[in-house]
Amino acid sequence: MRNTQEYICDTAQRLDTFLAEAIGQTRSQIAHLIKHEFVSINDKKISRPGIKLKSGQKIEVEFPEVIESQAQEVDFDVEILYEDEDVLVINKPSGVTVHPAPSVKEPTLVDWLKHKGIRLSTISGEERHGIVHRLDKGTSGAMIVAKNNEAHEFLSKQLQDKSMGRYYLAVVTPPLKDDVTIIESNIGRSAHNRLKMACGLDHGKYAKTMFKHLALSSDEKAQLIACKLFTGRTHQIRVHLESLNRHILGDHIYGLSPRIEKAERILLHAYLIYFEHPKTKEKLFFTADFDTVMQETIKKKFDKEILNEVIDTDYIISSFTTAS
Repeated sequence: MRNTQEYICDTAQRLDTFLAEAIGQTRSQIAHLIKHEFVSINDKKISRPGIKLKSGQKIEVEFPEVIESQAQEVDFDVEILYEDEDVLVINKPSGVTVHPAPSVKEPTLVDWLKHKGIRLSTISGEERHGIVHRLDKGTSGAMIVAKNNEAHEFLSKQLQDKSMGRYYLAVVTPPLKDDVTIIESNIGRSAHNRLKMACGLDHGKYAKTMFKHLALSSDEKAQLIACKLFTGRTHQIRVHLESLNRHILGDHIYGLSPRIEKAERILLHAYLIYFEHPKTKEKLFFTADFDTVMQETIKKKFDKEILNEVIDTDYIISSFTTAS
């Protein structure tokens, strides 16, 4: 059963501005309600957020019923890199899916957030859990989670205007030819394999990735690279590498057959993330350590002294700043 609330406008102003203040939610959430015709002015359904209200008008909001999904029992732990009342920065384990789906049978990161009690507003009828950006199931590393609606809106805007920075580390084969490689190519769903994305498609969305050489393996067959995302398309790093006939070790969708290549996981890790804090406006930087599998694989393949130098966060950031 839906809950209906009535409000009276006392001064002329925009509908979405009035309701955002009256209900105490963000304008984007209010806009969602209005566009789906959950809002009436003087008993007439309205679908435009920017409509001007007159003093004395009656506004009715019909809040959609929320069916909260039950959390699965969580059998994994997640390292917390930072937490306050607004944001949570975590080191996502490899093998954990972020969002539940009919095809996902195991517990997800969202299930873990439910167990922590992180549930954002359900004003639009959708249960939200503060996921600002995603990582593929096999990819590990730094992720930001918003703990309230205001933080979610603020962080999402940073993701869109590129003021939030994300740097990944990956082990690829064969090595890239140049010290810095930039790929700008649209990405869309592959017509030949629905599990894959593909480059250069007319219906695809613009995507840009920069790759930076960090170290060559002892046998010179593999390379440790840093990757900077300028956009956030599905499988972006993996697809752009495939367009160069390169692949990440352990990637069995875009890479070699598992029979040919023995790797416990895809060697792709969200190593560094920075963003402006939604409340303090301070610029924060966080580094996520490798898990045991990735750490041991990298140690076996690459010289330790070189590694210590090239995975330094200042070195990585300055390398991309110089190359941009």
